[in-house]
Amino acid sequence: MAKRRELKKKVNYIASELFMECLVNKLYVPGTDPDKADKLLGEILDMQNDYLSRISHTEPGNAKNYYKKLQADFDTKVQEIIEALGKLS
Repeated sequence: MAKRRELKKKVNYIASELFMECLVNKLYVPGTDPDKADKLLGEILDMQNDYLSRISHTEPGNAKNYYKKLQADFDTKVQEIIEALGKLS
């Protein structure tokens, strides 16, 4: 179970960093659209909740492939959010 705990900590850490970056952009970067930033903040929180839930409820029988797919999906989602952060202005 230690691996799940570590994976959850990593998801929480990455989500909190993305959230903070978006919040800093919203509050301190001139020209940032606050509506887009609010939507992105909600998307980050939804992503965090979704992946923590997926980690907690592993598919029985094929855990190795399940976690590989989960990590690939998470990486893709993080990249989408980073691209959206760049387009906030």
